[in-house]
Amino acid sequence: MTGVPELTVDPSLEPRKIRVGLVWGLGLASCPPSAGPSASLAALLGQVAAAGEGFLAPERKAAVRNMLRFGAYKPAGRSKPSSEYLLAAALEGCFPIVNGPVDANNEVSLRWGYPASVFDLGKTGPLLQLSRGGPGESFVFNPSGQEIDLEDLIVIRRRVGDAWEACGNPVKDAMATKVFEAARDVAGVVYAPLTDPKADLEACADRFARILREDCGAWEAGWKMV
Repeated sequence: MTGVPELTVDPSLEPRKIRVGLVWGLGLASCPPSAGPSASLAALLGQVAAAGEGFLAPERKAAVRNMLRFGAYKPAGRSKPSSEYLLAAALEGCFPIVNGPVDANNEVSLRWGYPASVFDLGKTGPLLQLSRGGPGESFVFNPSGQEIDLEDLIVIRRRVGDAWEACGNPVKDAMATKVFEAARDVAGVVYAPLTDPKADLEACADRFARILREDCGAWEAGWKMV
């Protein structure tokens, strides 16, 4: 196993507008493609369909967008938080069903309205950093080679040699570290506004860890606030 991940915060983010939940699931037997949504995810999708757009409270949507708004980055249009994409997909009947850890990530993101990332720890290593993208920085986020501009966007970085390399953010995650069938250890990061109740993020992270342990078969799963 890779070991419990560590997440540090780049001093340039201080004073912060963001609080994150770091989640991990270690010792997974496998991560095969999902045959369909889990019972809890199917129930949640039903709740979303019944509630419509109002499922995501306007106050939470605004708080999350404000958390990400900085410099050149504007959280709207194609740059909106992934949690908003998931809500739209749920309402359109095309919610992504991928594999256990990715589905867990998407379920908690949809339920709480917080964007979230999930990584293969075998690809990132255990050392992660919460930072901000620099001018001209980008990464590929899908199999067709499309890139996302990271300037001024909150990012998660992995340690590569002596450098920190961006591998995820509240909008898209990098292809280089995504979770596929071969993953055995995973880490999730849930991004929440510092102004939101801490208990909401704690409940979200705890649910994420419980799904990794109970539904995905992680030998060890846990979470902590950063």
